[in-house]
Amino acid sequence: MRLEELFKTINPCEGKLYKPYIIAEIGVNHEGSMELAKRLIDEAKEGGADAVKFQSYKAQTLASKDSPSYWDTTKEPTTSQYELFKKHDGFWKDEMQELKEYSDKVDIEFMSTPFDIESADFLDDMMDVYKISSSDITNRPFIEYMCGFNKPIILSTGASSLHEIQEAVSWIEKYGNPLALLHCVLNYPTPDKNANLGMILGLKRAFPNTIIGYSDHTLPNDMKVCEMATMLGSVIIEKHFTHDKTLQGNDHYHAMNKEDLKLFRENLERTFEILGNFRVEALEDEAPARTNARRSLVAIRDIPKEKVVEKEDLTFKRPAHGISPKFVNELVGKKALVDIGDDEVLQWNMFE
Repeated sequence: MRLEELFKTINPCEGKLYKPYIIAEIGVNHEGSMELAKRLIDEAKEGGADAVKFQSYKAQTLASKDSPSYWDTTKEPTTSQYELFKKHDGFWKDEMQELKEYSDKVDIEFMSTPFDIESADFLDDMMDVYKISSSDITNRPFIEYMCGFNKPIILSTGASSLHEIQEAVSWIEKYGNPLALLHCVLNYPTPDKNANLGMILGLKRAFPNTIIGYSDHTLPNDMKVCEMATMLGSVIIEKHFTHDKTLQGNDHYHAMNKEDLKLFRENLERTFEILGNFRVEALEDEAPARTNARRSLVAIRDIPKEKVVEKEDLTFKRPAHGISPKFVNELVGKKALVDIGDDEVLQWNMFE
């Protein structure tokens, strides 16, 4: 399923869980190498991602030269946002078009988060859905500009109050764009104890008609955090993706690799096999139990022919081969047509 279809088919009000749409966020982990970018697309596809996502920006339009870091500087030593973004802003329209075509070739959906008007414009022909970063949740003019493309929007909600999220949602709702909100914690890396996955339920309560997902910045470990986010109702899971988690750089050390992604997919398959469907119904494999472990009305003593049945003549025992105990009131008062022995399972044809 492509993202655009997800917006058309998922009903947030159904109260069921879905296998999530997984976005492998390559971001700028390609380090400016087209060869590496394509390798990461291949590995995301191999790992089981539904989409790959890059980031499109220019340092000079994203951050002032006086823009302090907000990441773990023991992992990424650059202390200026401007200087870090300058290292990775070489991929622009032509490079994104090449990556879009390569993604189509290997059959994985292409996305890139735009961080300015120019990139938003040129990405329009490449994507069916726009992603807006948590960092732009208060950027009303940019959000409204993105709404003008008349496409679904995924908005991350990191470091935001409920009021700020409600404001951003109101700006988008004014234009009528289909919307998904991603719970997110802007803490690189996010300690598991700060993942605050309960916020997913908070978003579902606050925005009951909106698709809710999760953008993860915890260390991958056993991928349990993303699995738990799915169990809480996240329909979209987004996580940074790399080929080498040991590399320095802002988005390598907390990213998943293809093996992490495979593990997540395998765990989800088992989990959803255990979940089954969400209809309340007896399973085919429960048929023997329905027949043999439930009870029937049974004669607690001999009931002679022509006797009118009293409650004192009856008890209930396994198996359920006769009259169900739920019909006890209908049976009492009927006349026996045959002699019925003690401990005999009662059938309707024994009575008038």
